[in-house]
Amino acid sequence: MADWNWSLVRAQCLREARGVLGSAGTAEDAAQEATVRAWRRRDSCLTPERPSPWISRIARNEALRQVRPAAADPLEESALGAEESHEDDVLARADIARALEGLQGIDRELVRGRFWDDLDYRQLSVRLDITEGTARVRLHRALGRLREALVET
Repeated sequence: MADWNWSLVRAQCLREARGVLGSAGTAEDAAQEATVRAWRRRDSCLTPERPSPWISRIARNEALRQVRPAAADPLEESALGAEESHEDDVLARADIARALEGLQGIDRELVRGRFWDDLDYRQLSVRLDITEGTARVRLHRALGRLREALVET
């Protein structure tokens, strides 16, 4: 990992972010965050000799984090509207946390590993000592149960 070229990593992150976001400014922000995330988590890359897929996943996930419904004109949003928006975010996070707690242990670990730790299916299978196919199927099913639990709330 010591021989990773971080300029190339950043360029790769920028390409991925632009592919998701299109907008140069937003893509720059996402690429910067993704590069920092990759640098911080570089020890968790299971293929340090070939980190490109791992870095691409981090960059795509970071770009997707940048995508969120925005007010038509954030300058016109009232202070009360901003507070309500923040309150809605907090409530949504609480709903997600409750729904996650409703999943079985391994399913919860699959969701967290995939979306919080930016792990791919192979990395998940190694971490949880299951086959890659099992990781894919269980994660797919877990996301379905998570979706159902969130719809019910």
